[in-house]
Amino acid sequence: MAATMRIQSDWNQVLRRNEGEAWLSCRSPGKSTLYGSLTCQGVGSDGIPEISASEGFFVNEITKKSILVSCPHENVSTKFLAPYTSFCRIHQKSIICIDISSGGGLGVSSSTDGTMKIWQAANGEIRRLLEGHVYDVNCCRFFPSGLVVLSGGMDAQLKIWSAEDASCVVTFKGHKGGILDTAIVDRGRNVISSSRDGTARLWDCGKSACLGVVADCGSPVNGIALGIADNTINLGSPENAPSEREIGTEGKILLLAREDKKLQGVGLQSRQPVFLFVGSDAFNCCTFLSSIYLLAGTQDGNIYQLDVRNTKAPVQIIHRSGAPVLCLLPYRDGFIASQGDGTCFIIQQDLDHVIDLTEADCDPVYKVATWEKQIYTCCRDGMVRRYQLSDL
Repeated sequence: MAATMRIQSDWNQVLRRNEGEAWLSCRSPGKSTLYGSLTCQGVGSDGIPEISASEGFFVNEITKKSILVSCPHENVSTKFLAPYTSFCRIHQKSIICIDISSGGGLGVSSSTDGTMKIWQAANGEIRRLLEGHVYDVNCCRFFPSGLVVLSGGMDAQLKIWSAEDASCVVTFKGHKGGILDTAIVDRGRNVISSSRDGTARLWDCGKSACLGVVADCGSPVNGIALGIADNTINLGSPENAPSEREIGTEGKILLLAREDKKLQGVGLQSRQPVFLFVGSDAFNCCTFLSSIYLLAGTQDGNIYQLDVRNTKAPVQIIHRSGAPVLCLLPYRDGFIASQGDGTCFIIQQDLDHVIDLTEADCDPVYKVATWEKQIYTCCRDGMVRRYQLSDL
């Protein structure tokens, strides 16, 4: 991923006006940035503009919401995608977290305006207000059923809510610092949380009790991810027999993205360390691509791909900008990443171009959620954006 292309954030509006012009750039490490522009030569009867590119750039394909541009000199192509729709009325301030239900019908999000809301994914219409946390809600997600929400707040509380009537059915207390991320084990009889207090804890939803500390890192755990480990990986054995209230913890590995520049893998049932990888800066987020491969993103813009069987050296390091990597999500046979400079992009193995989800103008894109071909992002500018992917 040597060269990175960028485009003016409001290109889709600008290029619908006759003679409208949007800037483009192509940056390659160690070389001077190549700047150019796209100009609208008129709009066809089908609503699709005719676009010309300045020297060094070529427009390969254009639709109502996307434009594929290449820079042959740097051998790079990017498909810039504009949102299909944007929701600006869900929250009044920066949106920290977002998730979409398994059926695709509902969204949940939390904001620095102090609220957490459930809304209709199709039109952003607010259905429920989930009230009960003190201070900001850092993370929220649906259980696999799509009927229940798990949230974690700066108040060190983990809560479970009914999406149907907005009641808080369970509150877990035990962390000594704000909760930064959560994970759900299988269908959700057990859940996991990570916190500023340096621990990751396993909880029993039915008895609203803590089943144990999975890891104690001595450094804030910014993000976690749970995966099924490849059977060649030694997850270790538990020192004590697991509680019968532990459901579905066997054969799972928990990733911990730590503030102290370390990415740790722990056997969920054994609580034993599997690996420890030291990165270039604080790790913000992590995810599994498969039972073998994982991704983790750092504060200085590196995305590490690691093989769990051998974490001594990364499989690859992807670096598109120095902005913090805030969210990583597997998507089809690739992944989606968002960063603190407003960029959000998709990389897929069988595509010769990057897909760039545009419009956030230098405002951090904190979280991404997907449902089939729809991708939702939440941003510091208070917007939820929904992108519609065609058959790639």
